[in-house]
Amino acid sequence: MRQVIVYRGEDGFWVAECLSLPGCISQGETRAAAIGNVKEAIELYIDSLREDGLPIPEEHFDLLAVAV
Repeated sequence: MRQVIVYRGEDGFWVAECLSLPGCISQGETRAAAIGNVKEAIELYIDSLREDGLPIPEEHFDLLAVAV
């Protein structure tokens, strides 16, 4: 299980980013599409690490919402 940050990008598309996997980011026209795309990106990222015999980073991101 991975935590993902989802936010609206400058171009109006939704961006989904998995911070525990550096560079693992995707987007979509809708929030749901961005989430579906990043799920696939996470799977492919981890598969690539396994194929290359590299360690899979632990989930370490701790989400905190700050109201200002």
